[in-house]
Amino acid sequence: MNRITKIAAGSAVCAFMVALSGLPSAVAAAGDTPPYKVAEGNKVDAQTLSGWKTWRAMACERCHGAAQEGMVGPSLVNSLKVLSKDEFKATVLKGRIEKGMPNFDTSKMVSENIDNLYAYLKGRSDGAIQPGRLQEIGK
Repeated sequence: MNRITKIAAGSAVCAFMVALSGLPSAVAAAGDTPPYKVAEGNKVDAQTLSGWKTWRAMACERCHGAAQEGMVGPSLVNSLKVLSKDEFKATVLKGRIEKGMPNFDTSKMVSENIDNLYAYLKGRSDGAIQPGRLQEIGK
């Protein structure tokens, strides 16, 4: 392969990756099953709805914004594109005190719903769940 062909091939791969980065992570990572179920953008499974209710009850929007796009705290829509589930759980439960993120490991609601909270925020990050009020699928 000559130099020009290599550059063209590299550019095509880069363009493809940029296009792919705009797709929901659930689609981009073919074969991965998302931790949430969503229909019509605002209807979710019971566990994801529980995560949304936890988000609301803990008033996380005070720092992360009502649409999870950041305010005083970072955008969770962006953060959950790169954080693993384990990293997310450690951050929420142990906090990042030096950055202003309190720990929530003493909150029974958060501890019992951490997987559901992750599912909700991952769905927001993937673009599958719309911001705003949610309802349970089938109800």
